[in-house]
Amino acid sequence: MSFEDKQDFARQVADLNKYGQALNRCDSVDEVVSLTLEAMSLLFEFSYSTFVEVRDGDLRVVHSTNPNFVPGDEPSDLARRAKETCETVAEQGNRARVAPDSAVIGALAVPAQMGDEVTAVLVTRSRSVEAFGDEVVRPLEILASHAATAISNIRSRERLERAHRDLETRKEMIEMYDRLLRHDLGNDLQVIAGFADVVAGEVDGQTAEYATKIQRAAESAADLIQRVGDLVSTLEEQDNPEPRDLAAVLGQTVRDVEENYETLSVEFDESAVEYQVFGGDLLDSVFTNVMSNAAVHNEGEVHVRVLPETNGTDEITVRFADDGSGVPPNLREQIFEMGVKGRESSGTGFGLGFVRALTESYGGSVGVTDSEYGGAEFRVTLERV
Repeated sequence: MSFEDKQDFARQVADLNKYGQALNRCDSVDEVVSLTLEAMSLLFEFSYSTFVEVRDGDLRVVHSTNPNFVPGDEPSDLARRAKETCETVAEQGNRARVAPDSAVIGALAVPAQMGDEVTAVLVTRSRSVEAFGDEVVRPLEILASHAATAISNIRSRERLERAHRDLETRKEMIEMYDRLLRHDLGNDLQVIAGFADVVAGEVDGQTAEYATKIQRAAESAADLIQRVGDLVSTLEEQDNPEPRDLAAVLGQTVRDVEENYETLSVEFDESAVEYQVFGGDLLDSVFTNVMSNAAVHNEGEVHVRVLPETNGTDEITVRFADDGSGVPPNLREQIFEMGVKGRESSGTGFGLGFVRALTESYGGSVGVTDSEYGGAEFRVTLERV
Protein backbone atom coordinates (compact mmCIF):
# COMPACT_ATOMS: atom_id res chain seq x y z
CA MET A 1 0.00 0.00 0.00
CA SER A 2 1.35 3.42 -0.92
CA PHE A 3 1.41 6.43 1.37
CA GLU A 4 -1.34 8.19 -0.63
CA ASP A 5 -3.61 5.12 -0.62
CA LYS A 6 -3.88 4.96 3.16
CA GLN A 7 -7.33 5.81 4.49
CA ASP A 8 -5.94 8.32 6.96
CA PHE A 9 -3.64 9.89 4.37
CA ALA A 10 -5.13 13.38 4.73
CA ARG A 11 -4.84 13.32 8.51
CA GLN A 12 -1.24 12.13 8.41
CA VAL A 13 -0.27 14.84 5.91
CA ALA A 14 -1.91 17.44 8.13
CA ASP A 15 -0.04 16.09 11.16
CA LEU A 16 3.27 16.17 9.25
CA ASN A 17 2.66 19.76 8.18
CA LYS A 18 1.87 20.79 11.75
CA TYR A 19 5.04 19.17 13.01
CA GLY A 20 7.02 20.77 10.19
CA GLN A 21 5.79 24.23 11.20
CA ALA A 22 6.50 23.51 14.87
CA LEU A 23 10.01 22.24 14.08
CA ASN A 24 10.85 25.43 12.18
CA ARG A 25 9.95 27.43 15.29
CA CYS A 26 12.38 25.50 17.49
CA ASP A 27 15.22 27.45 19.09
CA SER A 28 17.51 24.50 19.85
CA VAL A 29 18.44 21.07 18.54
CA ASP A 30 17.08 19.55 21.76
CA GLU A 31 13.65 20.94 20.91
CA VAL A 32 13.92 19.50 17.39
CA VAL A 33 14.83 16.10 18.83
CA SER A 34 11.93 16.12 21.29
CA LEU A 35 9.35 17.12 18.67
CA THR A 36 10.67 14.67 16.09
CA LEU A 37 10.53 11.71 18.47
CA GLU A 38 7.04 12.77 19.52
CA ALA A 39 5.97 12.79 15.85
CA MET A 40 7.54 9.38 15.24
CA SER A 41 5.62 7.98 18.19
CA LEU A 42 2.34 9.56 17.11
CA LEU A 43 2.54 8.69 13.42
CA PHE A 44 4.02 5.20 13.51
CA GLU A 45 3.61 3.74 17.02
CA PHE A 46 6.71 1.61 16.63
CA SER A 47 8.59 0.15 19.58
CA TYR A 48 11.74 2.24 19.55
CA SER A 49 12.79 5.56 18.03
CA THR A 50 16.29 7.04 18.00
CA PHE A 51 17.50 10.48 16.95
CA VAL A 52 21.12 10.55 15.75
CA GLU A 53 22.71 13.97 15.18
CA VAL A 54 25.48 14.43 12.61
CA ARG A 55 27.94 17.24 13.25
CA ASP A 56 31.25 17.65 11.44
CA GLY A 57 30.92 14.10 10.14
CA ASP A 58 30.57 12.64 13.65
CA LEU A 59 27.41 10.69 14.57
CA ARG A 60 26.07 10.65 18.13
CA VAL A 61 22.80 9.48 19.68
CA VAL A 62 20.99 12.51 21.11
CA HIS A 63 17.97 10.68 22.50
CA SER A 64 16.37 7.27 22.14
CA THR A 65 13.43 5.29 23.49
CA ASN A 66 15.52 2.19 22.88
CA PRO A 67 17.00 1.00 26.24
CA ASN A 68 20.17 -0.07 24.43
CA PHE A 69 21.10 3.56 23.69
CA VAL A 70 21.83 6.54 25.91
CA PRO A 71 22.68 10.11 24.85
CA GLY A 72 26.25 10.35 23.59
CA ASP A 73 26.43 6.75 22.38
CA GLU A 74 27.72 5.89 18.96
CA PRO A 75 24.80 4.81 16.76
CA SER A 76 24.29 1.44 15.08
CA ASP A 77 25.79 0.50 11.75
CA LEU A 78 22.32 0.99 10.24
CA ALA A 79 22.42 4.72 11.01
CA ARG A 80 25.95 5.06 9.67
CA ARG A 81 25.01 3.44 6.37
CA ALA A 82 22.06 5.81 5.99
CA LYS A 83 24.37 8.76 6.61
CA GLU A 84 27.08 7.57 4.23
CA THR A 85 24.73 6.63 1.38
CA CYS A 86 22.29 9.52 1.96
CA GLU A 87 19.54 6.96 1.40
CA THR A 88 16.93 5.24 3.52
CA VAL A 89 18.20 1.86 4.79
CA ALA A 90 16.10 -1.05 6.14
CA GLU A 91 16.96 -4.32 7.90
CA GLN A 92 14.93 -7.35 8.86
CA GLY A 93 15.18 -10.15 11.40
CA ASN A 94 18.38 -10.55 13.37
CA ARG A 95 20.14 -7.80 11.42
CA ALA A 96 17.55 -5.30 12.67
CA ARG A 97 18.42 -5.91 16.32
CA VAL A 98 20.87 -4.04 18.50
CA ALA A 99 20.91 -6.71 21.22
CA PRO A 100 20.81 -10.48 20.49
CA ASP A 101 17.90 -11.09 22.88
CA SER A 102 15.81 -8.24 21.42
CA ALA A 103 12.31 -8.90 20.05
CA VAL A 104 12.84 -6.39 17.21
CA ILE A 105 12.17 -7.85 13.74
CA GLY A 106 12.39 -4.73 11.54
CA ALA A 107 14.49 -1.54 11.50
CA LEU A 108 14.50 1.57 9.35
CA ALA A 109 17.04 4.45 9.18
CA VAL A 110 16.18 7.67 7.32
CA PRO A 111 18.79 10.41 6.70
CA ALA A 112 17.64 13.96 7.45
CA GLN A 113 19.48 16.08 4.94
CA MET A 114 19.63 19.67 3.73
CA GLY A 115 21.05 19.73 0.23
CA ASP A 116 24.05 17.38 0.24
CA GLU A 117 24.55 17.56 4.00
CA VAL A 118 23.08 14.94 6.34
CA THR A 119 22.36 16.67 9.66
CA ALA A 120 20.67 13.75 11.43
CA VAL A 121 19.44 10.19 11.02
CA LEU A 122 16.03 9.02 12.26
CA VAL A 123 15.98 5.36 13.26
CA THR A 124 12.89 3.35 14.15
CA ARG A 125 12.66 -0.29 15.21
CA SER A 126 9.58 -2.49 15.42
CA ARG A 127 8.70 -5.70 17.22
CA SER A 128 5.62 -6.22 15.04
CA VAL A 129 6.56 -5.08 11.52
CA GLU A 130 9.39 -6.75 9.62
CA ALA A 131 9.18 -5.01 6.22
CA PHE A 132 8.37 -1.31 5.96
CA GLY A 133 6.22 -0.21 3.04
CA ASP A 134 5.87 3.11 1.31
CA GLU A 135 3.16 4.13 3.77
CA VAL A 136 5.85 4.25 6.46
CA VAL A 137 8.95 5.25 4.51
CA ARG A 138 7.43 8.26 2.74
CA PRO A 139 6.04 10.08 5.80
CA LEU A 140 9.19 9.34 7.81
CA GLU A 141 11.29 10.83 5.01
CA ILE A 142 9.07 13.93 5.01
CA LEU A 143 9.48 14.25 8.78
CA ALA A 144 13.25 13.83 8.40
CA SER A 145 13.28 16.63 5.82
CA HIS A 146 11.47 18.95 8.25
CA ALA A 147 13.96 18.06 11.00
CA ALA A 148 16.93 18.70 8.68
CA THR A 149 15.60 22.15 7.74
CA ALA A 150 15.07 23.05 11.38
CA ILE A 151 18.57 21.94 12.43
CA SER A 152 20.18 23.76 9.51
CA ASN A 153 18.36 26.99 10.46
CA ILE A 154 19.38 26.64 14.10
CA ARG A 155 23.03 26.08 13.19
CA SER A 156 22.96 29.13 10.91
CA ARG A 157 21.57 31.24 13.75
CA GLU A 158 24.21 29.87 16.12
CA ARG A 159 27.00 30.77 13.69
CA LEU A 160 25.60 34.27 13.28
CA GLU A 161 25.30 34.72 17.04
CA ARG A 162 28.93 33.60 17.50
CA ALA A 163 30.00 36.11 14.85
CA HIS A 164 28.01 38.82 16.66
CA ARG A 165 29.70 37.98 19.98
CA ASP A 166 33.15 37.91 18.36
CA LEU A 167 32.51 41.28 16.75
CA GLU A 168 31.39 42.85 20.03
CA THR A 169 34.49 41.51 21.80
CA ARG A 170 36.75 42.86 19.08
CA LYS A 171 35.03 46.23 19.20
CA GLU A 172 35.65 46.46 22.96
CA MET A 173 39.36 45.69 22.45
CA ILE A 174 39.58 48.16 19.57
CA GLU A 175 37.98 50.91 21.66
CA MET A 176 40.48 50.27 24.48
CA TYR A 177 43.49 50.48 22.16
CA ASP A 178 42.00 53.52 20.46
CA ARG A 179 41.75 55.38 23.76
CA LEU A 180 45.27 54.33 24.70
CA LEU A 181 46.81 55.39 21.38
CA ARG A 182 44.93 58.60 20.80
CA HIS A 183 44.93 59.92 24.35
CA ASP A 184 47.97 58.69 26.23
CA LEU A 185 50.53 58.02 23.51
CA GLY A 186 49.21 60.78 21.24
CA ASN A 187 49.59 63.42 23.95
CA ASP A 188 53.10 62.26 24.81
CA LEU A 189 54.16 62.48 21.16
CA GLN A 190 52.82 66.00 20.89
CA VAL A 191 54.94 66.97 23.91
CA ILE A 192 58.03 65.28 22.42
CA ALA A 193 57.55 66.99 19.05
CA GLY A 194 56.99 70.37 20.71
CA PHE A 195 60.11 70.24 22.89
CA ALA A 196 62.19 68.85 20.01
CA ASP A 197 61.15 71.86 17.93
CA VAL A 198 62.20 74.23 20.71
CA VAL A 199 65.54 72.48 21.19
CA ALA A 200 66.25 72.52 17.44
CA GLY A 201 65.87 76.30 17.47
CA GLU A 202 68.25 76.77 20.36
CA VAL A 203 71.18 74.62 19.27
CA ASP A 204 73.18 74.00 16.15
CA GLY A 205 75.44 71.41 14.58
CA GLN A 206 74.93 67.74 15.31
CA THR A 207 72.68 68.45 18.31
CA ALA A 208 70.27 70.37 16.09
CA GLU A 209 70.31 67.45 13.66
CA TYR A 210 69.40 65.04 16.46
CA ALA A 211 66.60 67.31 17.65
CA THR A 212 65.20 67.46 14.11
CA LYS A 213 65.28 63.67 13.84
CA ILE A 214 63.42 63.37 17.14
CA GLN A 215 60.82 65.82 15.92
CA ARG A 216 60.33 63.93 12.63
CA ALA A 217 60.05 60.58 14.40
CA ALA A 218 57.44 61.99 16.77
CA GLU A 219 55.43 63.47 13.91
CA SER A 220 55.64 60.21 11.97
CA ALA A 221 54.41 58.25 14.99
CA ALA A 222 51.57 60.75 15.50
CA ASP A 223 50.59 60.31 11.84
CA LEU A 224 50.62 56.54 12.30
CA ILE A 225 48.34 56.86 15.33
CA GLN A 226 45.97 59.01 13.28
CA ARG A 227 45.80 56.37 10.54
CA VAL A 228 45.22 53.61 13.08
CA GLY A 229 42.53 55.75 14.64
CA ASP A 230 40.81 56.15 11.29
CA LEU A 231 40.88 52.37 10.85
CA VAL A 232 39.49 51.89 14.35
CA SER A 233 36.65 54.28 13.61
CA THR A 234 35.83 52.33 10.46
CA LEU A 235 35.74 49.02 12.32
CA GLU A 236 33.66 50.49 15.14
CA GLU A 237 31.04 51.59 12.63
CA GLN A 238 30.93 48.13 11.05
CA ASP A 239 27.51 46.49 11.34
CA ASN A 240 26.95 43.01 12.71
CA PRO A 241 27.34 40.25 10.11
CA GLU A 242 24.22 39.37 8.17
CA PRO A 243 23.47 37.31 5.02
CA ARG A 244 25.12 38.76 1.89
CA ASP A 245 24.92 37.67 -1.73
CA LEU A 246 28.51 36.59 -2.41
CA ALA A 247 28.20 36.61 -6.21
CA ALA A 248 26.85 40.18 -6.26
CA VAL A 249 29.53 41.53 -3.91
CA LEU A 250 32.37 39.77 -5.73
CA GLY A 251 31.06 40.68 -9.16
CA GLN A 252 30.89 44.41 -8.42
CA THR A 253 34.29 44.33 -6.70
CA VAL A 254 35.92 42.62 -9.69
CA ARG A 255 34.51 45.25 -12.06
CA ASP A 256 35.70 48.11 -9.83
CA VAL A 257 39.21 46.71 -9.40
CA GLU A 258 39.71 46.04 -13.11
CA GLU A 259 38.60 49.58 -13.86
CA ASN A 260 41.05 51.07 -11.34
CA TYR A 261 44.12 48.98 -12.26
CA GLU A 262 45.04 48.77 -15.94
CA THR A 263 47.69 46.08 -15.34
CA LEU A 264 45.23 43.78 -13.55
CA SER A 265 42.88 41.31 -15.25
CA VAL A 266 40.50 39.10 -13.26
CA GLU A 267 38.88 35.82 -14.30
CA PHE A 268 35.62 35.30 -12.42
CA ASP A 269 32.48 33.27 -13.13
CA GLU A 270 29.69 34.92 -11.17
CA SER A 271 27.32 32.00 -11.78
CA ALA A 272 29.70 29.64 -9.92
CA VAL A 273 29.35 31.56 -6.63
CA GLU A 274 25.62 31.33 -5.95
CA TYR A 275 25.97 31.39 -2.17
CA GLN A 276 25.06 33.63 0.72
CA VAL A 277 27.64 34.33 3.41
CA PHE A 278 27.73 36.24 6.67
CA GLY A 279 29.35 39.64 6.20
CA GLY A 280 28.98 43.35 6.82
CA ASP A 281 28.88 46.49 4.72
CA LEU A 282 32.65 46.37 4.26
CA LEU A 283 32.79 42.85 2.81
CA ASP A 284 33.61 44.35 -0.58
CA SER A 285 36.63 46.08 1.00
CA VAL A 286 38.03 42.67 1.93
CA PHE A 287 37.98 41.53 -1.70
CA THR A 288 39.13 44.91 -3.02
CA ASN A 289 42.23 44.91 -0.81
CA VAL A 290 43.14 41.34 -1.73
CA MET A 291 42.85 41.84 -5.50
CA SER A 292 44.43 45.31 -5.57
CA ASN A 293 47.33 43.87 -3.56
CA ALA A 294 48.19 41.72 -6.60
CA ALA A 295 48.34 44.80 -8.84
CA VAL A 296 50.29 46.99 -6.40
CA HIS A 297 52.95 44.43 -5.46
CA ASN A 298 53.72 43.01 -8.90
CA GLU A 299 55.48 44.65 -11.81
CA GLY A 300 53.79 44.55 -15.20
CA GLU A 301 50.56 42.77 -15.98
CA VAL A 302 49.15 40.28 -13.51
CA HIS A 303 46.20 37.91 -13.88
CA VAL A 304 43.99 36.84 -10.95
CA ARG A 305 41.60 33.89 -10.96
CA VAL A 306 38.75 34.03 -8.43
CA LEU A 307 37.80 30.47 -7.48
CA PRO A 308 35.15 29.38 -4.95
CA GLU A 309 35.72 26.27 -2.86
CA THR A 310 33.02 24.91 -0.55
CA ASN A 311 34.00 23.41 2.80
CA GLY A 312 31.05 21.16 3.64
CA THR A 313 27.93 23.26 4.08
CA ASP A 314 29.18 25.59 6.80
CA GLU A 315 31.87 27.57 4.98
CA ILE A 316 33.05 28.72 1.59
CA THR A 317 36.60 29.74 0.69
CA VAL A 318 37.15 32.28 -2.07
CA ARG A 319 40.58 31.72 -3.62
CA PHE A 320 42.37 34.61 -5.33
CA ALA A 321 45.16 32.92 -7.32
CA ASP A 322 47.54 35.15 -9.31
CA ASP A 323 50.54 34.64 -11.58
CA GLY A 324 52.71 37.29 -9.96
CA SER A 325 55.89 37.00 -7.91
CA GLY A 326 54.26 35.38 -4.88
CA VAL A 327 54.77 35.90 -1.14
CA PRO A 328 57.84 34.36 0.58
CA PRO A 329 56.90 31.75 3.22
CA ASN A 330 58.58 33.71 6.02
CA LEU A 331 56.31 36.72 5.35
CA ARG A 332 52.97 34.96 4.92
CA GLU A 333 51.85 35.49 8.50
CA GLN A 334 53.47 38.87 9.03
CA ILE A 335 51.75 40.60 6.11
CA PHE A 336 48.39 40.34 7.90
CA GLU A 337 49.69 42.28 10.90
CA MET A 338 48.70 45.92 11.16
CA GLY A 339 51.37 48.29 9.85
CA VAL A 340 53.65 45.55 8.49
CA LYS A 341 54.86 46.01 4.90
CA GLY A 342 57.72 44.87 2.72
CA ARG A 343 60.89 46.91 2.26
CA GLU A 344 59.98 47.78 -1.31
CA SER A 345 56.34 48.57 -0.51
CA SER A 346 55.07 52.12 -0.89
CA GLY A 347 51.80 51.33 0.90
CA THR A 348 50.73 51.95 4.49
CA GLY A 349 50.98 48.34 5.63
CA PHE A 350 47.35 48.39 6.80
CA GLY A 351 45.58 46.89 3.76
CA LEU A 352 45.95 43.20 4.61
CA GLY A 353 45.74 43.88 8.35
CA PHE A 354 42.42 45.52 7.60
CA VAL A 355 41.40 42.43 5.59
CA ARG A 356 42.14 40.11 8.50
CA ALA A 357 40.36 42.30 11.06
CA LEU A 358 37.23 42.54 8.94
CA THR A 359 37.17 38.88 7.90
CA GLU A 360 37.58 37.67 11.48
CA SER A 361 34.84 40.06 12.62
CA TYR A 362 32.54 38.14 10.26
CA GLY A 363 33.53 34.82 11.82
CA GLY A 364 35.87 33.97 8.93
CA SER A 365 39.60 33.77 8.28
CA VAL A 366 42.22 34.72 5.69
CA GLY A 367 45.57 33.24 4.65
CA VAL A 368 48.01 33.06 1.77
CA THR A 369 49.89 30.24 0.08
CA ASP A 370 51.50 29.43 -3.28
CA SER A 371 49.34 29.72 -6.38
CA GLU A 372 49.25 26.93 -8.94
CA TYR A 373 49.81 29.69 -11.51
CA GLY A 374 53.18 30.69 -10.07
CA GLY A 375 52.27 33.59 -7.81
CA ALA A 376 50.33 33.99 -4.56
CA GLU A 377 46.96 32.57 -3.60
CA PHE A 378 44.97 34.48 -0.98
CA ARG A 379 42.20 32.43 0.62
CA VAL A 380 39.26 34.19 2.28
CA THR A 381 37.01 31.81 4.22
CA LEU A 382 33.52 32.93 5.26
CA GLU A 383 30.58 31.36 7.06
CA ARG A 384 27.81 30.23 4.71
CA VAL A 385 24.18 30.97 5.44
